[in-house]
Amino acid sequence: MLRILIVDDHEVVRLGLRTLLSRNPEFVVVDEAGSVEEALEKTRQHRPDVVLMDIRLPGQNGVEGCRLIRSAFPNTHVIMLTSYAEDELLFEAISAGASGYVLKQVGGDDLVRAIQRIGQGEAMLDPAVTQRVLERVRQAARQEQAAAFTDLTEQELRVLGLVAEGRTNKEIARTLFLGEGTVRNYVSSILSKLNLTNRAEAAAYAVRHNLQEYLQEFG
Repeated sequence: MLRILIVDDHEVVRLGLRTLLSRNPEFVVVDEAGSVEEALEKTRQHRPDVVLMDIRLPGQNGVEGCRLIRSAFPNTHVIMLTSYAEDELLFEAISAGASGYVLKQVGGDDLVRAIQRIGQGEAMLDPAVTQRVLERVRQAARQEQAAAFTDLTEQELRVLGLVAEGRTNKEIARTLFLGEGTVRNYVSSILSKLNLTNRAEAAAYAVRHNLQEYLQEFG
């Protein structure tokens, strides 16, 4: 039996959610709250398994409420319920420890399934926002990748790419139409900027930070 606390500042919404969830024999709605302060008090009183919380509440918003509940009651899962797929609030909610993020437009059966899954310890995002999460993760990865090479010039990046392929200075010089001495200077500069000691470390660094992918995307 999953014990659920409903948190929304609209009484009609709370009533609708209570009616829907009470139809399921696996759920018991232990109480309702209309603010973060009240939600904390009711969570302390009932220790629900799941808190179904509106993301927009008077005073402190649902994200802050989620953070406070998860900090004080780590065994309680929080599902953020919202009318809009707002990117910043979405990522703030995830960072605050929310186990789920569900749009209010979701069907009743889908909401029930989301609560069941989260009650079992899984995480759940509304399909409408999943793509946004994936894109943000990819964007963060691209930014981390770019930061790994931000101190290198375009020519140094080309030289590093060839070092990673195991090319000698002579081969690099021939490929880039440079003198061997110039290539040696580039390699020394690369090692210094990346705080590395030898070509093997430079090659490993390039592979670890996906230099070839970076060159294809930005080069």
